[in-house]
Amino acid sequence: MPLHFTSEQRLDDGVLAREFTLGEIPGTLWTPESAPAPLILMAHNNGLPKAQPRLVARARYCAAYGFAVATIDAAGCGDRPRSAADEQARADLRRALRAGEPVDEIFESLVAPLVENAAPEWRTALDALLALPEIGGPVGYSGWTALGIRLAAVEPRIAAAGFFAGGYVPHAQREEARQVTIPLLFLLQWDDEGNPRQRALDLFDAFGTKEKTLHANLGGHTGTPWFEADDGNRFFGRHLM
Repeated sequence: MPLHFTSEQRLDDGVLAREFTLGEIPGTLWTPESAPAPLILMAHNNGLPKAQPRLVARARYCAAYGFAVATIDAAGCGDRPRSAADEQARADLRRALRAGEPVDEIFESLVAPLVENAAPEWRTALDALLALPEIGGPVGYSGWTALGIRLAAVEPRIAAAGFFAGGYVPHAQREEARQVTIPLLFLLQWDDEGNPRQRALDLFDAFGTKEKTLHANLGGHTGTPWFEADDGNRFFGRHLM
């Protein structure tokens, strides 16, 4: 499947930002001035769009450090069409949150299909991105934990991963975590209102890798300190450069 660039912009820090399409898959690629560069796949939690400002800021920071960074809106994510079942699950989730009701089963019905549908498209994007001359070397993954677990378990080209302990991780990915054997950096917000702390700690314990690091910081879901971006760049630098 051919990758087509649809726009490009040279940013103030020298990073080249390009929008692309891969069939029905829209994506963004940020590349540093030096090439070829190792690639980091960067995904936001639970189907949020690729243009989400926090993701874009992280991607630009990584690219300025020397990595190529790519993100896509996979099936059911961002502005792409969602199934009737997905829309119903999102409506049920909003209703349950307003009512203070348990949401685990609703999250499972929403997030599990997102992972199943998104993972193949991320692998298709990886095939196309690695064919570009400005990308070379090992591949890393950063972001959405549930999707990252699936990709790390089935995609041998991913050499290291950084996960954010936020959002719901389906039962299937909790089992697959035992198959994750690559170096791992796991970020936990200690006071994350949407991510029970003990569940995150149990997931960290379940990862099968012998090289895993847990960084825990005080604060809520979106309060990850910016210095973790520096630590993340150093982590990927050790394993990808």
